[in-house]
Amino acid sequence: MQSIARRLAMLGIVTGLLGGCAAAGLTVAGAGAGVAMGSGVEHTLSGITYKTFTASANEVRFASLKALDRMGMKLTSDTETPEGWKLVAAANQRTIEIEIERLTNTASRMRVVANKGDIFFKDSATATEIILQTAEALDTPRAVAGRKKI
Repeated sequence: MQSIARRLAMLGIVTGLLGGCAAAGLTVAGAGAGVAMGSGVEHTLSGITYKTFTASANEVRFASLKALDRMGMKLTSDTETPEGWKLVAAANQRTIEIEIERLTNTASRMRVVANKGDIFFKDSATATEIILQTAEALDTPRAVAGRKKI
């Protein structure tokens, strides 16, 4: 019991000492983060990036294609799968793999892996930017024109 109390006390001290640093970091991060803050982008330790969208798999596919085009990435494959869509693109020694999984008619999960050269080197920053650009494309009036109003 004393060990738990000691750990909590240490945690409180460390949190107090770093509180100012965290606040400064959040201020700088929020200064131009826009969509990135609270975007719901999830990362795995293996470099895979995920996000669930409230949009059909087809809407997410079109938004992904727009994001890849906007980023100057060449689409090399666009295949319909039983679960949704699989897109593959290329960019400066990277292979971008995008899987769009249909969860419901109005919800889809996007998985992005940006492989850099060898199988073990992932570029999660690029994968995250693809997701953020896809989210932005979904937010444009043309992309949401076909969505039902609630």
